[in-house]
Amino acid sequence: MSSPLNIAVVVGSIRKDSYNRRFAEALAKLAPEGVKFNFLRIDDLPHYDQDDDGDNAPEVRRLKAEVEAADGVLFVTPEYNRSYSGVLKNAIDQASRPYGQAKWKGKPAAIVTVSYGPLSGAMAAQHLRNVLAVLDMPTLNQPEMYLQWKDGLVDEQGNVGPASKDFAQNFVDTFVAWVRRFKH
Repeated sequence: MSSPLNIAVVVGSIRKDSYNRRFAEALAKLAPEGVKFNFLRIDDLPHYDQDDDGDNAPEVRRLKAEVEAADGVLFVTPEYNRSYSGVLKNAIDQASRPYGQAKWKGKPAAIVTVSYGPLSGAMAAQHLRNVLAVLDMPTLNQPEMYLQWKDGLVDEQGNVGPASKDFAQNFVDTFVAWVRRFKH
């Protein structure tokens, strides 16, 4: 049996009825045995301020500890103005500072975007991919998962809908295998 995995899930939408959170929770249900998806809280983080690098708020210390404990990171974000969300950028900045002490470094990652529009977040994913490269996070290239939110993507029970289930299961299985490649 493979060793257990802890996947940190960072949802870049803090909206009460976030499509991204709903889809991320549905994806988590597809995890194989021994894989735990741990949803990280980012809505309570203060704005990043370099003056605080030596004395982080408790919320920032919590985020850094959770990222450090993770074997891999799944980013799930909407697209805002052709990029990813500000709350996600803030969380990334908080756990990557001070310079040289990034908690993200070396963590295998994957990106999922869920947006209402027909472009489905592809530009948000590309911008995020650029940032993850700077953070030295090996990022899954295929399969890509940029989804347009439509009725039935997540069913009434919170599961990935039948039209997307095989694709989503393949994504989760491929991501888990990707994370296992990097686990020490």
